[in-house]
Amino acid sequence: MAKKLFVGGLSWDTTDATLKQFFSQAGTVISANVITDKFTGRSRGFGFVEMSSDEEAEKAKSELNGQSLDDRNITVNEAKPQESNDSRPRSFDRRDNSRGGFRSNRNRY
Repeated sequence: MAKKLFVGGLSWDTTDATLKQFFSQAGTVISANVITDKFTGRSRGFGFVEMSSDEEAEKAKSELNGQSLDDRNITVNEAKPQESNDSRPRSFDRRDNSRGGFRSNRNRY
C-alpha cells in the first residue's frame, strides 16, 4: 500500500522532478509534489512524496531525513491527513453585514 510523506525545509529551487529523483534512491516514487504559492508560483518550502510501499516509506524516512537536497537539510515525516475546513476559524464577510463599511450616496434621492 502506498504511503505519503511530508518533506519540509525544501530549497526554493527544488522542483517536482528533483524531489522525485532524490527520493527514488529509497524506492519507487509514485508522486512527488512541491507545494507552491498560488499567486506567485514560488515554492512554499515543503512538499509531499508518495512511496509505493510502507517499507520504502520507512526507508526514505530513516535514510533521507536530515540529508541535503539543493543545499538544504530536509525533514521527512509521515504525512498527516488534511483537516476538514470545518475546523478552521471563519473569516468575517462584510457582504453579510449591513453596518459599517463604505456606503454610496447614489440611491439617496
